[in-house]
This record gives sequence, C-alpha cells and structure tokens, in this order.
Amino acid sequence: MQFALISATAALGGLLFGYDTGVISSALLFIRTVFHLSTAGQSLVAGIVLVGAVIGAVVAGTLSDRFGRRRVILVTALVFVIGALSSAVADSVGVLVAGRLLIGIGIGVASMLTPLYLAEIAPAASRGAVTSLNQLCITLGILVSYLVGYAFASTPDGWRWMLGVGAVPGAVLAAGMLVLPESPRWLAGHNRLPEAEAVLRRLRASADEVAIELASLRTDLLRGDGKLAPWSALLEPHLRPALIVGIGLAMFQQITGINTVIYFAPQIFEAAGLSSASVSILATAGVGLVNVVLTLVSIWLIDRVGRRVLLLWSLGGMAVTLLVLAAGFAVGTSGASAWITVLSVAAYVAFFAVGLGPVFWLLIAEIFPLAVRGRAMSLATISNWGFNLVVTITFLGLIDLFGRAGTFLIYAVLTLAAVAFTAVLVPETKGRSLEEIEDALEGRVPSLPPERVAVPLRSR
Repeated sequence: MQFALISATAALGGLLFGYDTGVISSALLFIRTVFHLSTAGQSLVAGIVLVGAVIGAVVAGTLSDRFGRRRVILVTALVFVIGALSSAVADSVGVLVAGRLLIGIGIGVASMLTPLYLAEIAPAASRGAVTSLNQLCITLGILVSYLVGYAFASTPDGWRWMLGVGAVPGAVLAAGMLVLPESPRWLAGHNRLPEAEAVLRRLRASADEVAIELASLRTDLLRGDGKLAPWSALLEPHLRPALIVGIGLAMFQQITGINTVIYFAPQIFEAAGLSSASVSILATAGVGLVNVVLTLVSIWLIDRVGRRVLLLWSLGGMAVTLLVLAAGFAVGTSGASAWITVLSVAAYVAFFAVGLGPVFWLLIAEIFPLAVRGRAMSLATISNWGFNLVVTITFLGLIDLFGRAGTFLIYAVLTLAAVAFTAVLVPETKGRSLEEIEDALEGRVPSLPPERVAVPLRSR
C-alpha cells in the first residue's frame, strides 16, 4: 500500500504535464479573440510551452544527477504553481507568454524526472506498469483539461480559470514530495548505500527482494567506480545503440502528429463541421477519455506482451487511422464526414495511447546505464520536446500549404517510417532489471534463468 501511494503521488508530475499541455487547446479558442491573435500569435502562445520544455529538459538531467530526483521534482511542482497563476491573471500577451514559458520549463523537467523516478523505485517485474502510471496521469491530465475547458466555455473570462486550475495539482505534488523517499538508485550512485537500503526496505515486500537489488546496485557501482559519468561519456561507442533508440523514438513520438491533436483538436473538429466551440471541446473530451481508457489497457499489457509488440501494433494502427483522417478531409467537412473525422482522431489517439505514448517514456528510463541515466534521459527528452516544438509551430503552416488532407497524409508516411525503425532497432526489455538491460546493451552476457534468456534484448 505504501509503495502504491508513493508511486501515485510521484505520478502527479504526469498529471501536471498532461493538464498544462492539453488546456491550451480549449483556452486558445477564447484567448485568440481576447488578444486578437493571428495564426503566428496562436502558434506562439501554444508553442512557447515547448520552448520552456526544451529548457527544462536541458537542465533536468544535470540537476537531478547532482541534487537528487526528489528535490528537483519538488522545486518543479512550485514552478508549475507560479506559472499557472501567472497565466491566469495575465493582462497582456507578454505576461501570458511568460507564464506559459514557466509552465513549459516545469513540463520539461517533469516529463523526464517522473518516469525516471518511477522506474528507479519499481521492481523489475512490474516496472512497465509502474512507470506507465506517468503516461496514465498525462492522459488523465489532458482529459481533465478538456472537461475544465468545457465547464468554463460559457463563463466570462473562463480561459483564466482553465489556466489557473493547473496550480492545484502542482501544490499537491509539492506537498507530497516533502515526504516521499529519494530514488534508491540515485542514493547508491552517490555512495549512500545504507540510505538506499533503507528506502528499498520501505518499497519492497520482502528482505530477499532488497538483498537482490542491493547486490545488483553494488555490482553496478563497482563497474563505474561509484562516479557519475560526464556528458562526454554519451559519445562512447557502447552507448550508441541506446542513444539511437532513445532519440529515434523521441523524434517519432512527435513527428507522427500526436500533439497536433492534443493542442488543436477543437480547431480540427470545428474545421470538420462541428457546430460550435462547446461541441468541439466536448468531442475533444471524448477523445481524451479514449486516451485514458487505452492507457489503462497498455498498463495491463506492457509487462505481459512486451514493449516491442505494443509499439508495432500502436504505430501500425496510427498509420491506418491517419490515412482515414486524411481521406475524410479530402472528401468534405460536413454531415457524416465530420463524425468520421472525430472517430478517426479517437482511433488514432487510442492506438497511440496503447503503445507509443507510454512505451517511449518507459524505454528511455530503462535502457541507459545508471552512471549516465539522468543525462541520457535528458538528451532524449530534449529531442522529444524539440521535435514537439517543430511539429506544433509548423502544423497550421502545413495546413495552409498542403490542406488538412495533405498534412495528415504526411504524418501517416512518417508513422510508417517509425514502424520500420521499431522493427529493426528497438529492443525488448520486459522482465529485466535495469542492470541486466545495461549489461545486454553493452554486449556483456547477463546471468539469467533460461526462461528469461529466451526474451532477446537486442532487436530482432
């Protein structure tokens, strides 16, 4: 019970990530009128969060390696609170952009540290499900943002309430992190093994589990001389396979178009022919509910069928639904075709939620060695947010150039490229400890029971 409470509290970082990412799609329908925003202005208000996220991701790895996962998450929660309140009271575009930039910094740090913290406190057998709590909270945050958007759609200055509500989970996370333990792997990496053992005793059900994990940690420390590696260590050849996978998935998670739906879904539905802003926001909330439900399915499957299988099914389904969405816009934007668009978006989000959404964040928390884990995850997260920014600021421009049908066709082709990348390069990590994954990716043969040796780590 204590482990479940610790995991749920830490996963609130994902809730903040999701809420502050999703709420702009509803608020922007009103902000663009209040501040008389052009297409470029709307892209700035939506995209400045991503600039902040890149900044947050740049500093997150170094800060978390130096000061600990727990302390940095605590400070990040306070940044969310300040950013949300600043955005809510904004009386000019400049103040709004500054508040959203702060929120973006918080999102960039939380997007890396929440799955990292969860992966480092979880036992190997359930690490997929525990780490995917982060993705579940992201989807819950997005859904809540849509529902809050719908609730305040007819309220004068309702967009201020939409943005300000994000301060509430930030305050809860800050309070929770005051009492949560530090990551045992971070403690071990700083030669604080007695404290790491104490945390493991708090997190694990049996003394045997604690003893096995401590033995793995001691072995890992001896290999790295108990020191954190510098940034230059990321250039070493033995880390190249993990970096290619991490950065490649970071790129494909974004250039396949998911955040065009998260940020601009109400506008997509309005363009498809739905009758009003409120109806578009409500339809978007329905898509958000699909996102939550399929993430729950993913949590149930991820430690059973493995990461690769979910990724391949997910990406294949996304490609098909993007093709249907492109065809729907090519045919027309009225009557039944409007609902074809809604259903296609819902199916696309469903396929993303069951695989690419949670598996990317899980894999980058699994595949890097302890000595460089914070920095390497930071690099993958920077790539993720960088491509997110590119996709977001180019989406409306692509629609102007190629139309909606052409734009979603481009995303479909990129998704097929992601299928090929996954099939060739992405490893299976199901059921392995973080130390065993490190051994296999670096070419050392781990000592595993026969039934686990049968699950290859290197891509097939």
